[in-house]
Amino acid sequence: MSIDNSSHIPDLDFDTPALQRLRKIRKAKDRFARGGIAVGGISVIVAILLIFFYLLYEVAPLFQSAEINRWEQNGQQVQPYAVPGSGKTLYMTMEEQAEIGLRVNDQGVLFFFNTRTGELLLQQKPELTDENKVTSLALASEESRIFALGLSNGQALVMKHDYKATYPDGKRVITPFVSYPLGEEPIDVAGVPLELLALNGDEGEWRLIGGTESDLSVADLALEENLITGEMEASADTQALPQLNLAANKLLLMPDRRWLLIGGADGKIGVVDLQAENGPQTTQVIDATAGQITDFELLLGGNSLLIADNKGNVSQWFLVRDENSAWVLTKIRTFENGTAISDLTTEHRRKGFATVDNEGTLRLFNTTAERTALEERVADSKADMIALSPRANALLVEKNNQLTLWAVHNEHPEISWDALWSEVWYEGYEKPDYIWQSSAANNDFEPKYSLMPLAFGTLKAAFYAMLLATPLAICGAIYTAYFMAPNLRRKVKPIIELMEALPTVILGFLAGLWLAPFMELHMAGIFVVMFTIPAGILLFAFAWAQMPNKIRFLLPEGWDAALLVPVVIVSTLVGLWIAPGVEALFFGGDMRHWITKDLGITYDQRNALVVGIAMGFAVIPTIFSITEDAIFAVPKSLSYGSLALGATPWQTLVRVVMPTASPGIFSAVMIGMGRAVGETMIVLMATGNTPIMDINIFEGMRTLAANIAVEMPESEVGSTHFRILFLAAFVLFLFTFVVNTMAEMIRQHLRNKYGSL
Repeated sequence: MSIDNSSHIPDLDFDTPALQRLRKIRKAKDRFARGGIAVGGISVIVAILLIFFYLLYEVAPLFQSAEINRWEQNGQQVQPYAVPGSGKTLYMTMEEQAEIGLRVNDQGVLFFFNTRTGELLLQQKPELTDENKVTSLALASEESRIFALGLSNGQALVMKHDYKATYPDGKRVITPFVSYPLGEEPIDVAGVPLELLALNGDEGEWRLIGGTESDLSVADLALEENLITGEMEASADTQALPQLNLAANKLLLMPDRRWLLIGGADGKIGVVDLQAENGPQTTQVIDATAGQITDFELLLGGNSLLIADNKGNVSQWFLVRDENSAWVLTKIRTFENGTAISDLTTEHRRKGFATVDNEGTLRLFNTTAERTALEERVADSKADMIALSPRANALLVEKNNQLTLWAVHNEHPEISWDALWSEVWYEGYEKPDYIWQSSAANNDFEPKYSLMPLAFGTLKAAFYAMLLATPLAICGAIYTAYFMAPNLRRKVKPIIELMEALPTVILGFLAGLWLAPFMELHMAGIFVVMFTIPAGILLFAFAWAQMPNKIRFLLPEGWDAALLVPVVIVSTLVGLWIAPGVEALFFGGDMRHWITKDLGITYDQRNALVVGIAMGFAVIPTIFSITEDAIFAVPKSLSYGSLALGATPWQTLVRVVMPTASPGIFSAVMIGMGRAVGETMIVLMATGNTPIMDINIFEGMRTLAANIAVEMPESEVGSTHFRILFLAAFVLFLFTFVVNTMAEMIRQHLRNKYGSL
């Protein structure tokens, strides 16, 4: 007997209008989601690329080559013109805007002229007798604009060229004038013609040295203002210098007025200490060059000496203390020029200089970067003299009584690969070093843009943070995901993840103002606690294992970890309590003093240990959360299968769960490292913020991110400093990109290796 059930099967219609409408809506949602995800992903990639190219756009000008072209006015090149005035040029320069030039001839006449046309604007001649001739000229510095004329009667007239800008009818007019900072009367320096002359000083005290090769005298001047006339009056104290026994042809006096540098015609350099214990004496006579010295100048600031010779070389020298703490004039670096140098001039505001050789080739150098920024021919043969404007954007070239004005484009000569990443021997330092110091109070400062201390500080901060955070976060994630009871896990995991929402500025504030002083006062306690906590946990674990089962089973399985909270608190309090006794027993009662004095280790209150703890606290939630998710996501079937085959839970964890979750764990560590590398506020507030290179855990550092945050607001837009900070950001970007790329490659390798489990 057969039963027909067809009458009991309901008729299903999948093409009803409602279902068709539902399928259309679902399809539209799928398309919208797919498109939204694609647009979002592409937008992220585009945003990252835009950041990359914007950083590259700001950084690229640092590495552009210098250029020089004939000056253009109204679209036309300025043509060469006759040298204003007569006689031989002793000194030539320009004012700030490079609109007015100054030429001083061998009669002491000052000619102010328009640098575009050569039109004479002002001619001024000092009131000198016919018998009193100009025998020398000495420049205090290009920056001060003060120079002195040495006269045949042993006197010197100190002058300053200055300029006043006015704006009649809205148009700028620059008016040159001459002032006399030491008075309008010539100053007695020596009883012989001043064939050699040098001067230097500041507002109240000046020193002039002059005379002949065999008869030099020193005149020390003190300036006082006449209360009646308001004029400055100088009182001079003159004394003769001992015989130097050097064929001198030029004198230079350093700004401290202690050191006199003497250039000899035979390639020798003499160094005279004017403040020696037994009176002025020659401390060094150096064979500076195998050829003849053709020029002899002080670099900006007066701390470095530049020596040009007829072999085509320029060497830089400055005073360095030797092993006996004596000052020794030391050759620092040499710049090769090619052929014999006919003239050398220094930049007014940077540590750079320009040379022109006998073939008319101009070269621009920067001493800090140790590079040749430009090599260009500006004359068809030997040029007589060159002069740079204060902004180093214009150059005057004199040749055969003709002047040519050139426009110079050399915005960032201080930058080179060596200046950024290699040791550089800076002025005032006893050896080459990595230094970051972007600004100072004085205008003749030598910027130090080494990125090595910042990169080192970034890695140092990340290393100590990861050293603390990685084991704690991973071990905590393992226990939470694999051993902890589900009910307890649902409480612990959100609490730890909530830590990530704490603003890092709060962590930095607490680390800098509370944690750093606390650690300094309780240094021994910090290290004792590192032993008491593990010891306390082990003792409690042993004691708990010895408990009767009826007591142990009172606690639900997986809740054991909750008992460790009071254990850790008690162990910490015990460690801090016994720390003073340990400190007295092993460290003479003061561990902080023992570290500094006995071990010779520098200790800063805000140091890498403070950063490691504070930044580790910030990184732990990131690593913990991703690691815990990766371990928890391992299929339970794998664990059950391993346990069913006789493996212990620990063996299952090590041999099955951890390898399977290793791509996620590795990603967690890399993301945490990226967070540590890019962290700003904690390292900004919890370190001494000093750009030094020292692995010492008790010293601070400065990171790339913190440096950008500190210095970007005070940097001038478009300046070298401004672009260097963008370069630091670019380096940080590249570092993160490279690390993430390597991490992704390793993660894919681990996934392919353990994906078959």
